[in-house]
Amino acid sequence: MRRSLVAGNWKMHGSRSDNTRLVEEILRADQGDAGPEILVCPPFVYLWEVGRQLRGSSLALGGQDVCAEAAGAHTGEVSASMLKDVGCSHAIVGHSERRALYGEDDQLVARKFAAAQREGLTPILCVGETLEEREEGRTAEVVLRQLDAVLGVAGTDGFMRAVMAYEPVWAIGTGKNATPDQAQEVHALLRARLAEKDATMAACLRILYGGSVKAVNAAELFAMPDVDGGLVGGASLNGEEFRRICEGGGKQGA
Repeated sequence: MRRSLVAGNWKMHGSRSDNTRLVEEILRADQGDAGPEILVCPPFVYLWEVGRQLRGSSLALGGQDVCAEAAGAHTGEVSASMLKDVGCSHAIVGHSERRALYGEDDQLVARKFAAAQREGLTPILCVGETLEEREEGRTAEVVLRQLDAVLGVAGTDGFMRAVMAYEPVWAIGTGKNATPDQAQEVHALLRARLAEKDATMAACLRILYGGSVKAVNAAELFAMPDVDGGLVGGASLNGEEFRRICEGGGKQGA
């Protein structure tokens, strides 16, 4: 059975003092092998300090983004090797805010996915549709296009060392969320596409749900057969809320 993963994406929030208190609260969610894997993704400038606080726990550290290029003359960017150097094991790629606000297209996301893997990081590939695309009945078209772009660059083998996250754009930061059945439908669709390439890989890949996950809906969402945890935004900034989400973490098998 796939072990659940609960990842907290802090986005552009935090301060040194706030982060210290938040991590202290999140560490109480650490259940070791008895619970879900837990990942914390603070802003770049706080990675080192947060990583130091996590030492000795089973919690992992991740970047919210990664540059598609190797280290070099790319002002303002952060390379995969730098993330690895400060203790990251994961990097989020293709988050809907990066796609919508910063113009990242499918091809750039695919390159970021590959760049993360070259340095030994596990990319968390985000895919999802807008409200307009859902209402037009284009959900499958959109998420499969986003997935296929990465398959075209990284190949099937790339997904042996990856995580996916379905984040319906219409549910991010809106207080809305997909029902468990809606989430399951898309997660099953994504897994089926991968199974066409490699059934073993598809069965092992963890697919997270990432649309307004909260303590009140986490357990029901994570209980769906193809939902393997959550990519948590706003609720990850509240230590008690995030702990309760992790306690509802669903599948515990390895």
